Amino acid sequence: MGKPIVYVVSDSVGETAELVVKASISQFNNSNFEIQRIPYIEDKATLKEAVLQARDHEAMIGFTLVIPEFREYLLQEAKAHGVTAIDIIGPFIDQIEKQYGKKPRLEPGLVHKLDEDYFKRVEAIEFAVKYDDGRDPRGILKADVVLIGVSRTSKTPLSQYLAHKRLKVANVPIVPEVDPPEELFKVNPSKCIGLKISAEKLNDIRKERLKALGLDDQATYANMERIHHELEHFNSVVDRINCDVIDVSNKAVEETANTILNRIHSKS
Repeated sequence: MGKPIVYVVSDSVGETAELVVKASISQFNNSNFEIQRIPYIEDKATLKEAVLQARDHEAMIGFTLVIPEFREYLLQEAKAHGVTAIDIIGPFIDQIEKQYGKKPRLEPGLVHKLDEDYFKRVEAIEFAVKYDDGRDPRGILKADVVLIGVSRTSKTPLSQYLAHKRLKVANVPIVPEVDPPEELFKVNPSKCIGLKISAEKLNDIRKERLKALGLDDQATYANMERIHHELEHFNSVVDRINCDVIDVSNKAVEETANTILNRIHSKS
């Protein structure tokens, strides 16, 4: 007998089945197995062909088929032709349905859609970190959303919250002494959102921030005259961009984020 063969049969890519097969094979010393993947099964004829190949090569089959009809047919054909076929996820799906009373979607490839969703979220989070606080203005033109506001308007936590919704967010601090990056006036205004806040609320937040840092809460940073100056400058910038503005004075981060998401969805 030549090299042992295991056929991996799936109605999706077949990676899950192959990983399980490889993990099983790894338990055998000096094993020299060949794994042949037969992915994207769409009909019973392909299943029968896989069984006949396995029979002719004295091989086993490991399979992940979510459609019950295909699972039953493969097991039936394998039994008829004396081929060992291992159902890798079927029993688990059946048990979840039985024990928790939930109906499976029976849609091939969902795990890869979940993976894709996960990687998009990770990419968005990395983007938010890279382009936080205006550190690289090139991110403004690449972003799905650009948040604009004076210091302590929750730009960074908002960016991270939206990143978990798979949005690439850049945020830009508005300071009177620093000209806004030119990219801010090149990007589509519909992507920009100004974060407005009342002077009184900002004063309270900044005083608490200074106290937390062990600094004098009478510093210029929390001075009302300074705050009014910053907010006037902020208003002039958002007027020039002509973008939407959200008042975050009495809003939690989640509330502001949901307002932004609703606006984005209403425009799409």
